[in-house]
Amino acid sequence: MSNKIALVTGASQGIGEATAKRLVKAGYTVYGTSRRGASGDERSFNMLPLDVTSDESVESAISEVIRLSGRIDLLVNNAGIGIAPAGAEEVSIAQAQAIFDTNFFGLLRVTRAVVPYMRHQGAGRIINIGSVLGFLPMPYGALYSATKHAVEGYSESLDHELRTWGIRVIVLEPAYTRTPFDANMLEPDTKLDEYREVRAAVNKRVKEVMATAEGPEVVAEAVLKAAIAHHPKLRYTAGSLASRLRLLRTYAPAGLMDAGIRKDLRLEA
Repeated sequence: MSNKIALVTGASQGIGEATAKRLVKAGYTVYGTSRRGASGDERSFNMLPLDVTSDESVESAISEVIRLSGRIDLLVNNAGIGIAPAGAEEVSIAQAQAIFDTNFFGLLRVTRAVVPYMRHQGAGRIINIGSVLGFLPMPYGALYSATKHAVEGYSESLDHELRTWGIRVIVLEPAYTRTPFDANMLEPDTKLDEYREVRAAVNKRVKEVMATAEGPEVVAEAVLKAAIAHHPKLRYTAGSLASRLRLLRTYAPAGLMDAGIRKDLRLEA
């Protein structure tokens, strides 16, 4: 991997930072990005400013990587935002659009900027950090889940389109991951009294699960596995819980999955 160039968005902390570090260890030259770019911390990888919600910022960052290294072999679309558990109607249209602008359209912007270079190279790999919520529903997490469902559909379709030029697109599906991500989640902007009690209960349950969740290094290892596979799969789960959920979603009866989701979140039947 010593001549491979990787770009990882949202690399200032959490999954993105762990992924960038793991790729460096594997021999990649890594460019991480965040909205603020380089900080005072010493890192084993380069940091560039990139705001995935800005066309100009995306184009500038990609151009800088090409200027410095001449190519991009691996793109890891990791940048994203979350929203605290809440009823779907507690999220305004404007807030829903903002979530999609980062989690889906941000991924789309970066991908569109990188693909022409990969197509010219005749090779490349794009790994989109999705979620188990891309194939499972999340009561009181409808908008975040919707963005991850969108990532799944886009990625699968794009993979078919780009194989002609030696480019593969992969979705990585973690479950709960212990990172600072949950501490920076948006609060719903139109809270309703009708949801107050259940919102508090679901928040409590999510925090309980997060306290014992696997760390971001598990996701980073899965990214590396997908990045170097000679014959990559379209989807990779990351961690034991994600693997079990994928297995259940594939083989368990729909009614059993439905009941299990409600039981886990302690929702009334």
